Amino acid sequence: MTSQRPKSPWLAYHKPQPAARLRLFCLHYAGGAASVYRGWQALVPPEVEICPVQLPGRESRLRDEPITRVPALVEALETHLTPWLDRPFAFFGHSMGAILSYELVLRMASKGGPTPRALLVSGRRAPHRLDDEEVIYDLPDDEFKQELRELNGTPEAVLEHPELMELLLPVLRADFAVCDTYEPSLNAQVPCPIFAYCGLGDEKVSSEDMRAWDRYTASGFKIRLFDGDHFFLQGAAFQDLVAAVSRDLAVYLEPAS
Repeated sequence: MTSQRPKSPWLAYHKPQPAARLRLFCLHYAGGAASVYRGWQALVPPEVEICPVQLPGRESRLRDEPITRVPALVEALETHLTPWLDRPFAFFGHSMGAILSYELVLRMASKGGPTPRALLVSGRRAPHRLDDEEVIYDLPDDEFKQELRELNGTPEAVLEHPELMELLLPVLRADFAVCDTYEPSLNAQVPCPIFAYCGLGDEKVSSEDMRAWDRYTASGFKIRLFDGDHFFLQGAAFQDLVAAVSRDLAVYLEPAS
């Protein structure tokens, strides 16, 4: 039975599933929002309850101050998601969401708290392969927007809309500050399997960058490759990705014997 509890601003587009055996918390990329996962519930088995995580500063939380550092975000995530961990769960994170998920699992495990059945990371280099990434969060506006353009995650119509960019720049800079100032817990292993997902046309993150996540678990590792660039989860491969996630979680959905 799905627990009855007040709605949380940290979860958006969340639809409780009475038959759910596992909650999948989905963390978005820098500059993104929980809405990137709003179509997932219709594509996964009814035993999976999709919980899109909404970070401060966007969509329904536009008036909330964005958080700019990994430790503070992870602490807040632990506080606000723990009440929802009353059944088996897993984390899926794309790009920024992958490092937040990884660090959150480490924090929970170090405190003897509940741990996920699996960690699913997408579109983000393994922590020890981040050294050569450019720092862009503090660039002048024109240079920062050019970097966003090259990442291909922000529509050109948005980049060329001055009023909209004025509204979005603070949260975009905050998210990239999260990524650019990240000091990873190198080689610290999570107590669960890791599944890695990668776009074959991703110019920022290679399949080898994603395979390198295998050193962060002793509990099993798999990698899945998809057509598309860094934002393959929003492209033609969207349904293929959700189908792969469903297959990877299937073993955790079996009724208890």
